[in-house]
Amino acid sequence: MKCLLLSTIAIIFTTINAQNLSDLSFGTNSSLEVSTWNIEWFPKSGQSTVDSVSIIIQSLDIDIYALQEISDTNMFKQMIENIEGYDYYFKSGWFAGLAYVYKSGTVEIDTVYEIYTEEPYWRPFPRSPMVMEMNYQNQKYFIINNHFKCCGDGNMNLSDSWDEETRRYDASNLLKDYIDVNLSEENVIVLGDLNDILTDPSAHNVFQTILDDDLNFLFADIDIANGPSSGWSYPNWPSHIDHIFITNELYGIFDNSSSLIQTIQIDENMAGGFNEYDNKISDHLPVAIKLDNNLTINDELLEPNIFQLTNYPNPFNSTTTIFYEILNPGFVNISIHDISGYLIEQLVNQNNIPGLYSLEWNANPFSSGIYFYTITMGNQSMTQKMLLLK
Repeated sequence: MKCLLLSTIAIIFTTINAQNLSDLSFGTNSSLEVSTWNIEWFPKSGQSTVDSVSIIIQSLDIDIYALQEISDTNMFKQMIENIEGYDYYFKSGWFAGLAYVYKSGTVEIDTVYEIYTEEPYWRPFPRSPMVMEMNYQNQKYFIINNHFKCCGDGNMNLSDSWDEETRRYDASNLLKDYIDVNLSEENVIVLGDLNDILTDPSAHNVFQTILDDDLNFLFADIDIANGPSSGWSYPNWPSHIDHIFITNELYGIFDNSSSLIQTIQIDENMAGGFNEYDNKISDHLPVAIKLDNNLTINDELLEPNIFQLTNYPNPFNSTTTIFYEILNPGFVNISIHDISGYLIEQLVNQNNIPGLYSLEWNANPFSSGIYFYTITMGNQSMTQKMLLLK
């Protein structure tokens, strides 16, 4: 009886304290948000899945959802047609489960098409990549949705063309080649269930060619991959296999402290946690990127033109120069924090007279990733983001 009572209390407590799917949020009016989400043969649990996914799409308020594993296209169409402000696209002929859901009043779609559709490319691409050409706030973007071959033993055997890791390696390189040749000066976001991790050693890393070309490409989710498993997109393994990489035309926007990327923990808003999410919706969690051109400044505390702050180059390898301008005399503090908010270095802690200053930060002791640098004068502060690539 005691065990039964405790179990009942635990269930009631969990239910009361669980958030609702309608409490989810991510999108803003000032940013472009794009998400990848393997929705595991939608609808996994029939109408229950449809109802939940409909709420999630509306609550997250993301501009573009790149989806994988759409099974029932009729239920999918009916769901999106019942969501105000959203439209959809999937290929009407041979269909491999890829789809887009997007805000029709926010993004303007030029065209959607597939690449690498010919038979010689069926080995690296069991599902042809789907390209969306679209416009957001008078800027053109190319979104490329993917679902790479699954499985494998973790070891890449380049002498075996049908080795699963080799197929993903070839797919990665073909995507890079396509962008290099056709979209070399465009804003490109590549995303999807890429079915492999970013942290494998180079000899077995299917993404190594892209990772090596850090002047032109960046896996925006590299810090998630290097972070704790609680932030990974595929908890069942656990592993992080859903990725987003961007071209260097977007580095500046992504470097903005208002921009971010995260795995969206939908399961935390369900009473039964990940087990309920897995049973009802999917075994993958969505990964979403937010690109915001507006600087994050505390408008209540920061008076205009008290000081300015920037750094160059950004992204950088090992060293970067931080420039700051003081327009009024005062005590200045400049500090650097890692992505978790931990203070790793204090660069300036002194009185400054008005003027333009610069200092070099040597990041050799630190690993690749996103860092924040903050200038503070009294109760006023400004924070910027920089990206270390080694």
